[in-house]
Amino acid sequence: MAKKTSPLGPIVSAAHLAEGQIPALSEVEFALTVLSNAFQRWIVRAMSASGVPGLAAIDVLVLHAANHRDREKTLADICMMFNVEDTHVVAYALKKLEGLKLISTGRRGKEKTVKVTSAGAEACRRYHEVREELLASSVKGMAFDEEDMSRVAALMRALSGQYDQAARAAASL
Repeated sequence: MAKKTSPLGPIVSAAHLAEGQIPALSEVEFALTVLSNAFQRWIVRAMSASGVPGLAAIDVLVLHAANHRDREKTLADICMMFNVEDTHVVAYALKKLEGLKLISTGRRGKEKTVKVTSAGAEACRRYHEVREELLASSVKGMAFDEEDMSRVAALMRALSGQYDQAARAAASL
């Protein structure tokens, strides 16, 4: 099947980058940029609609991570989960969430641990309801194939490894 292309070329934010070996990579990068901004805006507003206003996107992600499978997590666990290199960003989010009594801290040996509180779990439950009503139902209505969506997610995770490797290489130049 022949690929349909726009008469104007690929949809990118920097045409000079689409002139390289893989023009589609520029399309992916632009789509990720737009998607990332929309996703971050969504999670902040959904959490606000869930009764917890004033959180940044990373705070929302960290709260959901702390709630994940109802297990204690360390700062390193959360940073690894989200591939965050700047641990101070996650540490600040944890401090903020603790101040709001959405998470509590503990210890595992010398490591500080965090766990969602009942208030934090309730906020995540309300977020889930808002997400189901406002986002999941409309995405489901688009009739995307869930296996295709899973393949796209797998591709994105695989590409993240390539970007990490390239970042390491760029740091040595």
